[in-house]
Amino acid sequence: EYPRDCRREIRINMQSLVIALALAPAAAYVAPVAPKATTKLAESKADLMALQESLPGPPGYWDPLDLAGSTILAQYGVDTVEANIGWFRHAEIKHGRVAMAAFLGFVAQCTPLVSGEHKFLPYKGYVAGCTPQEQWDNIPLLG
Repeated sequence: EYPRDCRREIRINMQSLVIALALAPAAAYVAPVAPKATTKLAESKADLMALQESLPGPPGYWDPLDLAGSTILAQYGVDTVEANIGWFRHAEIKHGRVAMAAFLGFVAQCTPLVSGEHKFLPYKGYVAGCTPQEQWDNIPLLG
């Protein structure tokens, strides 16, 4: 038999354990707290120049049309130099992804699965066993 004070402490510990175990599944329904963003959101032309000069090798900073320092997109609501740089950076990432997908399509056209014989022709005048360039040339202008 335990002393009275010890029994009281065991009872309190057991109650705490039961409450903790009962509430643990509720934590699964709580959204996690997003970490604080560490990426610099605004970037100036000077930051771009410093970044390019810190990289090894040629050509150094090169912007012949001065797009980084302009507000050429102000008519579309991109009215600051920092927003202009962000818009061009975003566009460069999107175009890079499209270019990668296009290259993957070119490589896929080189495989026998695509350039070989088909039960149903992909387009009128299809010729099997062509290179991607020949496939492009064989597509009819109309129809």
